[in-house]
Amino acid sequence: MSDLHIRHATLPDIGAVLRFWREAAEGTSISDDRDGVARLVTRDPEALLLAECDGVLAGTVIAGFDGWRCHLYRLAVHPDRRRQGIGGALLTAAEERFRALGGRRGDAMVLDRNEPARQAWRAAGYAPEPQWSRWVRHLDG
Repeated sequence: MSDLHIRHATLPDIGAVLRFWREAAEGTSISDDRDGVARLVTRDPEALLLAECDGVLAGTVIAGFDGWRCHLYRLAVHPDRRRQGIGGALLTAAEERFRALGGRRGDAMVLDRNEPARQAWRAAGYAPEPQWSRWVRHLDG
């Protein structure tokens, strides 16, 4: 693999991250805008992890910790870089962050229709818990 480097995102990275998600992530979220990502990076500067290969953005994951639970969002790897260990390296970095913060269990949001992602999460040791459902209420408006 090329020179892989994982680092925390900074405010100047936001534009590149948003462009990357449009290309590499499955779907978009209500929070996928400049203000939403800026709030994340400002509130928790170590949550958004970027994987770079030879200085080029190749993957992302948000490793959010609220003091009690560890949540994983936006695991995305550029289509040309998949199956090269980048997603696994990002998850390892996220799990190390969680352990250092005292976290004991990570959970991930994975679209039901995204079978390649579901396979990747299973390969990383994650499994769905059918007794849980995600309940959502949008707070805009």
